[in-house]
Amino acid sequence: MNVKKTLKLPDPSETPEAPALRKRGRGWEISDKRLDVLHEQAREMRRHSSEAHKALAARFAKADLGRHKFTRHAVVGSAIVDFNCHSLGMAIDIDEEGENEALAKRRDKSLESVGIRVMRIKAADILENMDDVLARITAGMRIRIADKRDAARAHKEANPRQSYSRPRKDYPKKDYNADNR
Repeated sequence: MNVKKTLKLPDPSETPEAPALRKRGRGWEISDKRLDVLHEQAREMRRHSSEAHKALAARFAKADLGRHKFTRHAVVGSAIVDFNCHSLGMAIDIDEEGENEALAKRRDKSLESVGIRVMRIKAADILENMDDVLARITAGMRIRIADKRDAARAHKEANPRQSYSRPRKDYPKKDYNADNR
């Protein structure tokens, strides 16, 4: 008689801390084989996106976000997030019907432990109230920009002897095509 084995995840309330992520190798402590599998899964997710994901991706493509860019189905550590903004340390996860809630909470805890803020948005909200969703994302971006600015200011105050000089912009520009004439 065959006994079917199933994977049982512990309740997130029972596990007080997310597993520690140690940076090493290709960014995280993940084997190259596992990372390749994650990238292949992300590629498949990009090919077969949900309607909510396609709608939000289209709005991000049209939006002028300055130097910030959201990447679709990005691999961050051992997780695949729906959208990731590396410069802000911000991820957006679209909650679809039938998604494993325990797994999502565990992933969110792991990402929060390394400084990536995860914003969860319901797929129905994206399809029905796109303007409200974009306003929420913009507010989240502003908070992350302010957090980064405060962290930089605190670092500068804590390390007064460290040099923060930027390259001067008044250098004469060299005409590189002049040599090839």
